[in-house]
Amino acid sequence: MAGQLIVSISGVSDRTIGDVADFRARLDERGVPASFLVAPRIKGGYRLDRDRDTVGWLVDRRAAGDAIVLHGYDEAATKQRRGEFASLPAHEANLRLMAADRVLEHLGLRTRLFAAPGWNVSPGALTALPRNGFRLVAGLSGITDLVRGQTVRARVLGIGEGFLTEPWWCRTLVLSAERSARREGVVRVAVAARHLRRSGPRQAMLDAVDLALLHSCVPTVYTWLPRPALTDAA
Repeated sequence: MAGQLIVSISGVSDRTIGDVADFRARLDERGVPASFLVAPRIKGGYRLDRDRDTVGWLVDRRAAGDAIVLHGYDEAATKQRRGEFASLPAHEANLRLMAADRVLEHLGLRTRLFAAPGWNVSPGALTALPRNGFRLVAGLSGITDLVRGQTVRARVLGIGEGFLTEPWWCRTLVLSAERSARREGVVRVAVAARHLRRSGPRQAMLDAVDLALLHSCVPTVYTWLPRPALTDAA
């Protein structure tokens, strides 16, 4: 059985949309869809509901087959060097999920998929997610079907947003992606949008994609289906 390839991009905003659109075009040339990790607010005072152009672009991208994944509410760190949902109790996670869900619904971007900033999700957040209608959570080391209670083991390989960006790490990411592809596993590569303007990280992502495709990985997005869409890593 062939492996699978998932490419995700976080931090899409009016400041990064040009680089993201260019990178998305490179993926399109390869027949690879993208999963966009979207939050109503991000650092620096950005609010998605005040950025009609980016919202419209994301709506069009989803209509073309890309995925929208809720990526927290406002990137608030609940503890030093911890992601927004890394240590939240269920009640606080519930409030943030409700607020974020309401914003995305208003913008036409509502989703039942979730990936926390930093990819770490607390037990409390895992309890709150299905209560708010979420069906799938993409974590650091796996993808969990919240309806079935099943997890596909596959570690995310990222650039930025908690991951390194140095040249040696970019090379490591490419080699790790190829290793997973050779084993017919799920290759998950992620990049923070602000790093796409740099040639090194951008090329590393494309090299990882090309190697996964070379090893016959099937391009897909984060999704939830009535039947399992992903197979466990070999």
